[in-house]
Amino acid sequence: VKAFQCDMTRIISFMMNNAGSNQTFSFLGVSGAHHEISHHQDLAENFEKLTVINHWEVAQLAYLLEGLAAVPEGDGNLLDQCLVYFSSEIADGNAHRHFDLPVILAGGGGSASLPGRHIQLAQETPMANLFMSILAAQGVNVNTFGMDSTGTLPELLET
Repeated sequence: VKAFQCDMTRIISFMMNNAGSNQTFSFLGVSGAHHEISHHQDLAENFEKLTVINHWEVAQLAYLLEGLAAVPEGDGNLLDQCLVYFSSEIADGNAHRHFDLPVILAGGGGSASLPGRHIQLAQETPMANLFMSILAAQGVNVNTFGMDSTGTLPELLET
């Protein structure tokens, strides 16, 4: 938040670990490696552990968003000027499912996006289209992104 507030950067990337990591969350009282837990095998114990981990991760996101929202910026706040992407690269670790991913895109992107909505996209919508839309929202127009992009998401961008 401070780096954005004092305009030291315009972009921050943070990744705890990828889904294949052996990241542990013993500080949350969760035993075992995240990757092994994510192969839940429909066991209640593993779902409980995943719930604890997911709750903590979303709490970290909330902490960031609250910090951005607390900084006055122009007619609003710093969160109004940002786009914060939060997701996982996998929807179900047990099945290795890479569709219907949980995604949160927070902030207004300087009025480039309309926050506060839930958007359900067609099943086969490539994630690359979201990234193309984020770029377009920041004035970077590209014709493709990755290997499977098909265009931007008009549902996301303000017209």
